[in-house]
Amino acid sequence: QVRLVESGGGSVQVGGSLRLSCAASGYTSNSRCMGWFRQVPGMELEGVARIYTGDGSTYYDDSVKCRFTSSHDSAKNTLYLQMNSPKPEDTAMYYCAASRLVLSGGNCPDRYFTDWGQGTQVTVSS
Repeated sequence: QVRLVESGGGSVQVGGSLRLSCAASGYTSNSRCMGWFRQVPGMELEGVARIYTGDGSTYYDDSVKCRFTSSHDSAKNTLYLQMNSPKPEDTAMYYCAASRLVLSGGNCPDRYFTDWGQGTQVTVSS
């Protein structure tokens, strides 16, 4: 069975940094979309970063561009989100998500993501 497990969440102060990890297992394809989404209670789920593992193309939401960096380690089949200079508004539950086989990422639109982790909480304080 496919499985996504997030880790690395917690509390961090403004000016600090945090790295989230998403361990993926059960996938037979090596070309797929993976990404990070976040949600604040009562608000809509929003995409943070997406990566197409076939060629490493990465896409970021404008709100985190130049602050967060997502990467994928093929050998470990693990997705990362390096969060630098986090802001209080980055506080949310962060979810890892993945698609099944994708031959061409096409910016990894929302509809591609069918598998989801349970989430890891990130709280940014000043």
